Amino acid sequence: MLKSSQILVRTFVLAASTAAAAGCGQRGPLYLPTTPSAEQRATLPQTLTPGNTTAPPAQPSAGTASTPR
Repeated sequence: MLKSSQILVRTFVLAASTAAAAGCGQRGPLYLPTTPSAEQRATLPQTLTPGNTTAPPAQPSAGTASTPR
């Protein structure tokens, strides 16, 4: 027969596992937002080092790729 401490631990583990699986993030596919307001948001390196005010180099979009001469 199970002890009360074993029942309590198993109940806690089951509840924690259920909560973790239910709250694991956004549903659906991941995507990169392309709206103009999204371009003004901080990047991950800017978020990790707030004192760093240098902007990352601009990435050319796929539609405006030029060929080297």
